[in-house]
Amino acid sequence: MITFDSAHRREVMGHYATGIVVVTALTPDGPAGFTCQTFGSLSIDSALVFFAATSASTSWQRVRDVGVVGINILRHDQEPVARAFARSGVDKFTGVPWKSAPNGSPFLEGCLAYLEGTIREVATHGDHDIIVAELDFAATEPGEPLVYYRGQYRLLAE
Repeated sequence: MITFDSAHRREVMGHYATGIVVVTALTPDGPAGFTCQTFGSLSIDSALVFFAATSASTSWQRVRDVGVVGINILRHDQEPVARAFARSGVDKFTGVPWKSAPNGSPFLEGCLAYLEGTIREVATHGDHDIIVAELDFAATEPGEPLVYYRGQYRLLAE
């Protein structure tokens, strides 16, 4: 069996392009959220999605405690939003306009799509939690997605 270090694993896994979402919740202390590139549809008929969050993240812990999440699929021109919500130890919502989703989650203005749902399952694997949420709401806006590939934000090629 061949072994390889974490830097090599990261480089290899970076060859898989992903979209970028910001996961949000309205906590008793105000809105909370974080940038996430591990997100996808799990089931259409049951309206389930999944995402991953670093288990030790304080933003994820705040969001998890609420139980209802907003998922904001970022548009091609929202790299500054992705970077802002990837930071730790700051108020990520400063200067970021948002509106309330049907169940109270923050929806960031200008996104490509919006989803809201209830957390149904959390499983810890390695240093991340894998979360399954059941959707209650979904909407789209026109535009192209923000893509992350090989350590950089990119535009989708046509």
